[in-house]
Amino acid sequence: MKKQPLLILLICFIAGIFIQEFLTPNKTIVFLLLFFSGISVISIFFTSALFQKIKYYLLGFFFFSIGIFVHFQNSQHQKLPILKEKETIIFELDKKLNSNEKNRKYYVEILDVSDLKQKENFPFKTVISIPKDVEALDFMHYYKAEVYIHQPEEIKNDFQFDYKKYLARQDVYFQAYLPNDVQKTEKKSILFEDKIKRKRLDILNQINHSSLSPKIQEFLKGIILADRTEMDAETVKDFNQTGLVHLLAISGSHMVIIFWLTLLIFNQILPVKFRKISIVLSILLIWTFAIFIDYGSSVMRSCLMITCYYFMVLLQRKSDLLHSLALSAFILLIFDSNQLFDVGFQLSYVAVLGIWWLTNPIKNLFRKPRFKAEKVFYEISAMTFAAQIATLPLAIYYFHQFSFVSIIANLLIIPLSEVIIVSSLLIVILIAFGFSNIPVIYKGFDVFVEYILKLIHWFSSLESLMMRNISLNIFELSILLLVIYFLKFLIKDFFNPKNLLRFGFCLLTFFVVRISFNLYQYNKEEMLVHGFYKEKIISIKDKDQVVFWMKENKNEDKISDFVINPYLTSRRIKDFKINYIPVDSEAFVYEGKQYDLK
Repeated sequence: MKKQPLLILLICFIAGIFIQEFLTPNKTIVFLLLFFSGISVISIFFTSALFQKIKYYLLGFFFFSIGIFVHFQNSQHQKLPILKEKETIIFELDKKLNSNEKNRKYYVEILDVSDLKQKENFPFKTVISIPKDVEALDFMHYYKAEVYIHQPEEIKNDFQFDYKKYLARQDVYFQAYLPNDVQKTEKKSILFEDKIKRKRLDILNQINHSSLSPKIQEFLKGIILADRTEMDAETVKDFNQTGLVHLLAISGSHMVIIFWLTLLIFNQILPVKFRKISIVLSILLIWTFAIFIDYGSSVMRSCLMITCYYFMVLLQRKSDLLHSLALSAFILLIFDSNQLFDVGFQLSYVAVLGIWWLTNPIKNLFRKPRFKAEKVFYEISAMTFAAQIATLPLAIYYFHQFSFVSIIANLLIIPLSEVIIVSSLLIVILIAFGFSNIPVIYKGFDVFVEYILKLIHWFSSLESLMMRNISLNIFELSILLLVIYFLKFLIKDFFNPKNLLRFGFCLLTFFVVRISFNLYQYNKEEMLVHGFYKEKIISIKDKDQVVFWMKENKNEDKISDFVINPYLTSRRIKDFKINYIPVDSEAFVYEGKQYDLK
């Protein structure tokens, strides 16, 4: 507690959030815990020897109870209106989402429903899909349209992605589809927040009209302005498969590079005695940038971490990465404890922990650098390896895939990331100020990024190095994280029997647990009915084989992505077969049993 008090209290706080999420104690229990923890934290001020011995435990219990209370408050859902399948709504844009081949998607805030008499449950949010031939929404208008609206469906099987719960964590409780045109009315008074969002949209449109090629335009919008809504699926797939998606999205590395760039500029402009002012101005600039790009979760996390770290520098305290990490996590989770269950949040903080825990031991494996460039390369390589090792179990747990090529791709691309991000930022600044037609600069940037994208695509094409449908449950994940914890000691002193024994025991435990779960799934026989829109798919599992029965469908690729592969992953099966049923069939017979498709 004395060495890392903030981190330990954060762990207690997070434990409380997990208890509230999975055990859901009722209101009475939550407030009783809060009451007793309040009394316990007051008792740490007593001078009694007993209280001095247990004061750290009492403080941990207090933060544990606060975690339960905060998540209890954040889990309260607003009362929702009862809507018909088809309603006429008045709404305004809240946020752009990723588009698909047919529709644009948005989060919108519904302000009124024409035929609804009870108005006390307004406003509320919905995700809305609008055909691409309908004019795009903006932040300067109110809209009125007739939509088909419903609440997301409950999941029926344990392996399905719970989209309803995911939306609820964003305070979104409905899905809507707008099939026809929409009426719009200009807002009489526009909030400052909407003006900023509008300016961002204007710059995005300026990029669309620049002399850059369409593919590079979408890359530029994603890497600097956090807008991947129109990016082509192939580029996104390439970045996902090579483990470089953190470069495509605005992440901690982006904000650190932008912060250091601005700090370098201010240090050159201002005298040495104003170094603190340089830090303050740089912090203000990254927060301004974060607000401008609609303060996404990853941006807020990195800005908070940078601010907490340099706040200690300004106070002339010893700067500590773990203190900065814990403090930023506290601030985010106090305001929205649901962020704890965001994959990006978990990956970000685990990556930082991995860099703190493993970078120096890995760096010590390299020879002593002779040149400054060699030292920088070793440091970047060590940090890249540390982050990848730390986040690997979590990435497999959520995405069920791993590519061996991602290690090489990160080592090659990450050292270039500073050049990519800085050059992209400068191009966006030029476009924003109206310099959208400088042939030499834009052509050079176009060619540079095009070669980077081709290299990433080549890495992505190495399918033989890609492992898919890897199953990993929470118990296996926990053991792997423990393996990574002991890995540090093994790297530092490989020939120490104690380090070998601890690491080997954890690894052996992992394989024993994994084999046990594999055997359990192998012996499981079951028949399940899977729903995909209006289609029914039936799976019949026997040992390590499964047969899917379905009607021929033009959406077979999506059925494979959202039904077949998740099922295979959860049941740890490789061998499967698809049997097609005539479109007009209402039932089928398999091994003497009849199965209904109605």
